[in-house]
Amino acid sequence: MTNGSLAQTLALVLGVAFLGIGVLGFIPGITTDLGDIKFAGKDSPSELLGIFQVSILHNIVHLLFGIAGVALSRTTANAKMYLLYSGVIYVALFVYGVIVGTGDDANFIPANGADDVLHLVFAVGLLGSWISKGSDEMVRDRTATPPSAPLAP
Repeated sequence: MTNGSLAQTLALVLGVAFLGIGVLGFIPGITTDLGDIKFAGKDSPSELLGIFQVSILHNIVHLLFGIAGVALSRTTANAKMYLLYSGVIYVALFVYGVIVGTGDDANFIPANGADDVLHLVFAVGLLGSWISKGSDEMVRDRTATPPSAPLAP
């Protein structure tokens, strides 16, 4: 993918980052209270880096986002789709976390305040990447050599 588009590069980088986050969520020492991790729900005591509340489901979702990013980075169209839809999903996760709150029984992810901020950062990063890839392509289109006009007799 050395000649890949900006969207492909961003999708690949973000996919690898999500894979890393998902894997780190299962490593003792990096994730606190890993022996007591819950599959889902607000009661999972485990925290990635001692800050971000995680569960098995939360880690699996990060792994799936990572796999999707790497797989969809193979074509520009799919990479754009990944950046856009992942960004929208993370906006929804941020809004969900703010509305539901940490102690609410509906908090099945689980997510704490630090997770909410991180979800917002992911949303801005993904959507910003989606927007920036469009700017990059517009610049390339403007700098491309225009087709030759037929010569007048």
